[in-house]
Amino acid sequence: MKLKRNPTRSVQIGNTSIGAGKPIVVQSMCTTHTRNAEETASQVTELSKSGAGIVRIAVDNKRDAQALEEIRDKCDANLTVDLQENYRLAAVVAKHVDKIRYNPGHLYHHERKKPILEKVQFLADVASENDCAMRVGVNSGSVDPEKKHLFDENDAVSPMVSSALEHAEMLDKIGFYRYCVSLKSSRPDRVIEANKMFAKQRPEVPLHLGVTEAGMPPDGIIKTRIAFEQLFAEGIGDTIRVSLTLPEAEKYREVVAGKEILEDFAAGRVRSVVRFDPDRLNIISCPSCSRVENEAFIDLARQVKAITEDLQDEAITIAVMGCRVNGPGETDDADLGLWCGPNFVNLKKGEQKVGAYRYNEILPELRAQIDKLIEERRTS
Repeated sequence: MKLKRNPTRSVQIGNTSIGAGKPIVVQSMCTTHTRNAEETASQVTELSKSGAGIVRIAVDNKRDAQALEEIRDKCDANLTVDLQENYRLAAVVAKHVDKIRYNPGHLYHHERKKPILEKVQFLADVASENDCAMRVGVNSGSVDPEKKHLFDENDAVSPMVSSALEHAEMLDKIGFYRYCVSLKSSRPDRVIEANKMFAKQRPEVPLHLGVTEAGMPPDGIIKTRIAFEQLFAEGIGDTIRVSLTLPEAEKYREVVAGKEILEDFAAGRVRSVVRFDPDRLNIISCPSCSRVENEAFIDLARQVKAITEDLQDEAITIAVMGCRVNGPGETDDADLGLWCGPNFVNLKKGEQKVGAYRYNEILPELRAQIDKLIEERRTS
């Protein structure tokens, strides 16, 4: 079965291109510390050989940025760089990559007095000068706060779409059209709704699909499949990533899972009867990347799943985040969140911090908080 595709425009990324009916490109992201050029280049090569058409690398500081030159020399994969808290690093790294990804929410917080359009202009100029494409990456846990204020507090999708539309319009105004957009959430239903809303208004803009912090396999693959299959059926999607919580040696499984989902859908092997149920237990955990400050968070995510096996019918969302970038914001929407640092795990109840615990202390406290939450709901 040939995949139905929206008539998006073509965007060149290194030696591949997305949109305009081209095959959907599978992406992945490195878990190695970017400053370790040898290990990172090796993982880039492994992911590329597994079938990743584009590989993303995180850059948080000048040391990471400096390593990119060596990484670029050691591999010929199409590289995209993930800019989070310092958009100006784009000027240092753009010459070594094929695409720049920025988050509008993080862009809002950096250099607050400077107009957003001026920051976007800077990124577009850097990308143009260095023959780079760009991705506007909107995440539900880090949406521009000014967008949130425009909508009902229970509407998690409209602020995402509004932010994406605004940045697409700014790039168009600048005259930079070599970009794609992503709208991601840890809930498949919100990913589906957000991408449908955006595609209806801007059908020509290529979309990168993903369920962020989908968690561990097989649950993370199932949640991702739910979103992808429904969006593929609408002709939506030009690149994809299956974001799984995996140890470094198994990162290639993201690529394999993405390819299998594409192959299954093309062959008519869909699971369209499966729907995401927000009234059941939902464990979300971020895909490990170079920002992780303690890889023990991967084992912790597995342990959280194990101690909650008896709670599958409880409408509780638990988030396990591995770094300071995703930790604070991405746990706010969860009933209970674990923000993992180098030595301590910050336990949160919604936006409120409960306390900080050592890795060998956190599980009993988490279970106690879960039981307390269930009791509060039953007696309210």
